[in-house]
Amino acid sequence: MQEGRIVKALSGFYYVETEDQLYTCKSRGVFRNKKISPLVGDFVELDVTASDEGYITHVKPRKNELVRPPVANVTQGMIVSSVVQPNFSSFLTDRFITLLEYKQMKPVLLITKIDLANESELKKIKDITAYYEAIGYSVFLMQPKREAISIIRNKLDSEVTVLAGQSGAGKSTLLNHLAPSLNLQTKEISTSLGRGKHTTRHVELFSVAKGLVADTPGFSSLEFPDLKPEELSSCFIEFETYKQQCKFRGCLHYKEPNCKVKDAVDKELIAEFRYKNYITFLEEILNRKPRY
Repeated sequence: MQEGRIVKALSGFYYVETEDQLYTCKSRGVFRNKKISPLVGDFVELDVTASDEGYITHVKPRKNELVRPPVANVTQGMIVSSVVQPNFSSFLTDRFITLLEYKQMKPVLLITKIDLANESELKKIKDITAYYEAIGYSVFLMQPKREAISIIRNKLDSEVTVLAGQSGAGKSTLLNHLAPSLNLQTKEISTSLGRGKHTTRHVELFSVAKGLVADTPGFSSLEFPDLKPEELSSCFIEFETYKQQCKFRGCLHYKEPNCKVKDAVDKELIAEFRYKNYITFLEEILNRKPRY
């Protein structure tokens, strides 16, 4: 019996890395009966049947998991967004941040294509990212490239990191800079859609800078199927200071009177764009159809 971590899943095979070897594994039929599906990032036990082959016999409890992409036990998420081509979206960025916060993963923001932005676009992105930094998030503007890559490599140390963000924002390109030997496929931006063509076909954990990084398919949307209305405000970390002072316990900071979060927005202590995104997400959750 061996123990290891799944670092790649492809065509029904799981590639499990132990302390000294990589095994190509199938999962036992018992998992299907229990509706357990092993994920990349899972810590597992395996029964070795040949020099480099085996069967997964047990999946250990997960710290967290994502559905899209299917990966488990992640410690941080690097949200890769471009200033232009495609244009930066605080709405999409906040969707990623909300999901990462809910899953107890540290969000890190990487902004690419700084060199393609005009003066107005550059000022706008610097104002927005200054706010994210002020509330406690790490933000990196990817220029100059060599210096930024060095800083990011340090940020990956001892972490299991998922790269997320818009298609075409440069996730695979970033990984190629971090670890040139990977030589991951990249594609151009679709000018008609303003978004990149998907280049990543499966989830795999790569060893980069003393950490593990998952290169994942880009997204154009994210859903919050399990997030409850009363849990959402905890994913907006700047609300914490004010929500304890709200008049009503369980305040959703929506239509309730005497809400200190709304007061903070009016006083520009909380950015209006963040609060608007919060309300959009809250209404989405409140209007979600029940699942049976």
